[in-house]
Amino acid sequence: MFKKISLRLWVTLLLIAVQVALVASLVSLAILRFPAITYVGFGVSFVVFLYILRTDGESAYKITWIIVVLSLPLIGGILYWLCGKDHLIRRRIVAHVEEHALIAKLLDKDEVLLLENQVECERMYSLMRYVRQYSSYHPYENTPAKYYPFGELMFEDMLTALERAEKFIFLEFFIIEESGMWNNILEVLERKAAQGVEVRLIVDDFGSQRLFTSKYIKALRAKNILVLRFNPIVPLLLVFMNHRDHRKILVVDGKSAFVGGVNIADEYINKNDRLGVWKDTGLKLTGDGVWSFTLMFIEMWDTFCKACERIDDHSMYRQVFAEDFNADGFVLPYGDSPLDEQRLAENIYIDILAQARNYVYIFTPYLIISEKMIHALQMAARRGVDVRIIMPGIPDKKLIFRLSRSYYTCLLEAGVRIFEYTPGFLHAKTFVCDDETAVVGTINLDYRSLYLHFECATLLYGSDIVKSIKEDAIDTIAQCREVDIQSLKKPSSTGMLDAVLHLFSPLL
Repeated sequence: MFKKISLRLWVTLLLIAVQVALVASLVSLAILRFPAITYVGFGVSFVVFLYILRTDGESAYKITWIIVVLSLPLIGGILYWLCGKDHLIRRRIVAHVEEHALIAKLLDKDEVLLLENQVECERMYSLMRYVRQYSSYHPYENTPAKYYPFGELMFEDMLTALERAEKFIFLEFFIIEESGMWNNILEVLERKAAQGVEVRLIVDDFGSQRLFTSKYIKALRAKNILVLRFNPIVPLLLVFMNHRDHRKILVVDGKSAFVGGVNIADEYINKNDRLGVWKDTGLKLTGDGVWSFTLMFIEMWDTFCKACERIDDHSMYRQVFAEDFNADGFVLPYGDSPLDEQRLAENIYIDILAQARNYVYIFTPYLIISEKMIHALQMAARRGVDVRIIMPGIPDKKLIFRLSRSYYTCLLEAGVRIFEYTPGFLHAKTFVCDDETAVVGTINLDYRSLYLHFECATLLYGSDIVKSIKEDAIDTIAQCREVDIQSLKKPSSTGMLDAVLHLFSPLL
């Protein structure tokens, strides 16, 4: 893990630590010189405490910050002001909201806007209506979907699509590492850019910080590959540093779009076996629904790019499909943002659990969840729904895996079944329910994905592809060990550590 941290990130972490130490030192010196400041510090912390109590939001976040503020009364209020409050990123929030409003107008003009009215299931109709009302994303019919149970299968089709590009290529990824996978993609990108194909790439500065240095980005730009480094890491205690672009999107010519858990590094296509067999999932869309992923990329690009590189003419990226693909069912691509007040991704997951009748099978690499999600999982199981969660057998982050396992007991006691994938690490983020509904995307069951990251996924309903996803879940479960509640019993000291980790899980 530590080998993957660049010198730039180490320096940033060091400077942040220096800032924390400096704040603490200044407060200590001020107290020695002016003892009355102690009372001021306590007063400020008490005011911040009252402010947190009055704010809306996830109770777990509020409790965690209340503990921090009250435990460190002299500097807790300052830390909350810098790290827990969004006032310092108000400009970014406004810019993102304005950009999404432009995208929403384009989505609203779509002739299939009210397609959800054709959905016979009343609960699914209401879910799609909710997504449209609060995000403007809506369902499509003329959109075939292809499901990939492993990243290497998806990668083959990604290369094929890239080779056929004639107009534009949009890529947006959380992690891109120096690897055979990236080198194969880069070779095609360079060749296509030289042929006049427009190539734009968004990378997250935390996930891709080792490879995408300023020098490397300059070299790519010299080859006509436009690069946007999302949210560059700076050595400042700012809440926006927590918001990362966790999405994985490839759009080619507006004809095809790829989405899922697959980043660009060799482990995602099983060319690196350090964690055993890497299990990931993905989806390819062809047809009308690709438009939503095209706009999703443009929204992110225009929000954070240089003014001279904005995409003003959106229409040139719209592919109109004259043919009827005879695709069954509905697909609804959607994006989720931490800068609005809707927990879209979490609400979709919870609604699927609430309307499930027979089963819900879930792939997730991490399980760090809110009280709402715990209750939704428990309630579904208690209603008699067969709820199964498939987790990694070999963890990538041992502390996070331990924290994830600390949620097992309360779920198992309610009847949820939990399986761990024995061949290796499971990185997939997938829900499948009752042979009718599925979600494939980038969204983990953890606080970061559900509250802090930019994410995306596709909701599928009434399509035969849903059955393929179920079959993959059953095949995967056959390679898992089922977790027994007796095996989770721990000594009291270990249980206390898990309780502390639970308490601070919203900040991890």
